Amino acid sequence: MNQIPERFFHSAKTLQFRPQRIVVLRALVGLGDFLCAVPTWRSLRMAFPEAKIILIGSSQIQALFDRFRHYLDELWLFPGFPGLPELTPQLEQIPLFLQYVQNQHFDLAMQMHGSGTITNPLIKLFGARVCAGFFAPGEYCPDESSFLPYLAHESEVRRYLRLLEYIGIPSQGEELEFPLREEDGQALEEIPEAQELPAGKFVCIHPGASTPLRCWSPAGFAAVADALANLGFRVVLTGSQYEIELTQSVAAKMQADSLNLAGRTNLGALATLLTRARLVVCNDTGVSHLAAALKVPSVVVFTISDPDRWAPLNDVLHRAIYDSSGVSTDMVIAQALDLVKGVEKEEQISV
Repeated sequence: MNQIPERFFHSAKTLQFRPQRIVVLRALVGLGDFLCAVPTWRSLRMAFPEAKIILIGSSQIQALFDRFRHYLDELWLFPGFPGLPELTPQLEQIPLFLQYVQNQHFDLAMQMHGSGTITNPLIKLFGARVCAGFFAPGEYCPDESSFLPYLAHESEVRRYLRLLEYIGIPSQGEELEFPLREEDGQALEEIPEAQELPAGKFVCIHPGASTPLRCWSPAGFAAVADALANLGFRVVLTGSQYEIELTQSVAAKMQADSLNLAGRTNLGALATLLTRARLVVCNDTGVSHLAAALKVPSVVVFTISDPDRWAPLNDVLHRAIYDSSGVSTDMVIAQALDLVKGVEKEEQISV
């Protein structure tokens, strides 16, 4: 680790500078984007249990944020900023937003939104005592003692833990989390067919993604589903209400019967469903990170996205499949069968 100025954090036990007010900019809207940042939230909270930690983000993550109030205190809605594609900037709100943030006199502002080409000038405008984040090589770097070069192919989980350690905040582990609530199970039980799914006797096939470019073929998912059905597993198709037609396409291409729950589960019900499944097969999308957080075995198909950045870190429980010439059905089936058979062996040993 590079030498850190004395005004920064030296260790978890002998901090010479203990920030009481921390603000984090991460206005990405995806489920995976949020879950990959949870180890960072956890490490911040463990290092500074008495601090107030503010997340600046999108209203689209409100429900997710509410599950992590043990790490984060408040969610402030971001009005967007010119050049950032995630939110349409509300230009008339930006000056008042910045004035409000500056008036809070934050001790630490963390830039966790991209390489910093656009967000680093923004984070400096927050007026915090210390700013930390990443900068693109050759681009503006606010402070070399608290900003690191942005590595495009770095794991999204490890990226921000590396930043914390660089400024002297120890990591509290790489594991993702997704707290389940009693109402999540109740929401799943309200679906009559879900009550007919014995735990460990079904697999979830999730063929959708936030962009069609990240979706593997329906025929491929159908073939994998049939291979698992031939082992005696019930096949459950999952997805959002916008993916009903996609899951119907997969079902139509299958030889075996399936249960299509696309559009019928909220996030909590879906998470509960995954915890009861033997396996999840999906694209590189939020469900992949949800399965990782819940420690549910998964096979994740990568088409255009970067597995080095987005693949689950536990490569025993989760298998990321990528091939520059195209992912074949046989590749996915082989990994899926290996995982379910591995679970069966573990269960036999435990008995």
